[in-house]
Amino acid sequence: MTLTLRATTELVAEAWLKGAVGDIVATKLPRDNTTWAASGFVTVGTTGGNTGLYVPLRSPALTVTCWAVAPSSNRPPWNKANVLAETIVAATFDHANTPRLLTLPAGYPHARVLTAYPAYEPRRIPDDPGSYARYDLGLVLNWVEVS
Repeated sequence: MTLTLRATTELVAEAWLKGAVGDIVATKLPRDNTTWAASGFVTVGTTGGNTGLYVPLRSPALTVTCWAVAPSSNRPPWNKANVLAETIVAATFDHANTPRLLTLPAGYPHARVLTAYPAYEPRRIPDDPGSYARYDLGLVLNWVEVS
């Protein structure tokens, strides 16, 4: 039996976010912060949501975390992390670019994001022991797989 690769919420979320902020998105923060200190970084994970009962529509709730670091300073660059978060919120209002067809990694089918909207406002997460600036925001993507 051969298994077919299917679009997943994490792949769709990464692809959609890359369209908003560039190639600085993954499900895990890179260990070497010097590789992303200039741009900041965005991580994403599924925190809830649901699927359609009669149609193949996915509506995941995601936690998007925007990170920034200043390796030569103990002061977190809050503004850089906040700019990333606000850029993502602004992308949800880009109605000319919604719905949007996304290309996923090789072997996976395309996905179409029908709507995207913030589930909650970006919020500062203080007291990171590594002096990272961190903003979290909630995001809902309504998407379908396209064969």
